[in-house]
Amino acid sequence: MDKRVVANEVLLEDAALLMEEGREVMFTPLGSSMHPFIRGGKDSVRLKKMPSVEVGDIILVRLLGPRYVLHRVIEIEGDNITLMGDGNIAGTESCKKDDVLGTVTAIIKKGKEIVPGKGRFWRFLKPIRRYILAIYRRLPHEN
Repeated sequence: MDKRVVANEVLLEDAALLMEEGREVMFTPLGSSMHPFIRGGKDSVRLKKMPSVEVGDIILVRLLGPRYVLHRVIEIEGDNITLMGDGNIAGTESCKKDDVLGTVTAIIKKGKEIVPGKGRFWRFLKPIRRYILAIYRRLPHEN
């Protein structure tokens, strides 16, 4: 299979259009903001436009720029959503419900599909997440 690199703006705009039509999309995200649950460049995600978003969901949103972020919902107040990457120890993004393009319905690791949880325990560990992530980053990882 040929591997092609496509600019985020092109790939994710096309993915957004497909999800608006009710279709699922799958791609391999880059970056480390969702470590250790989604390893950038290695794991793939399957997304679908869902009727609603809940705290704990992993969602793809379009922010100003356009900039795309795949992070976990940590708070919802009315139409406002606050996101934070699982691999982040600080810093959040804010968006509106209309900015949500899709919700992760599966994470594909080494060919195995995993249904993502709501991350309750991981969110609870936020005060000590920096230490857990520091240890994780020092461990050897398979390709």
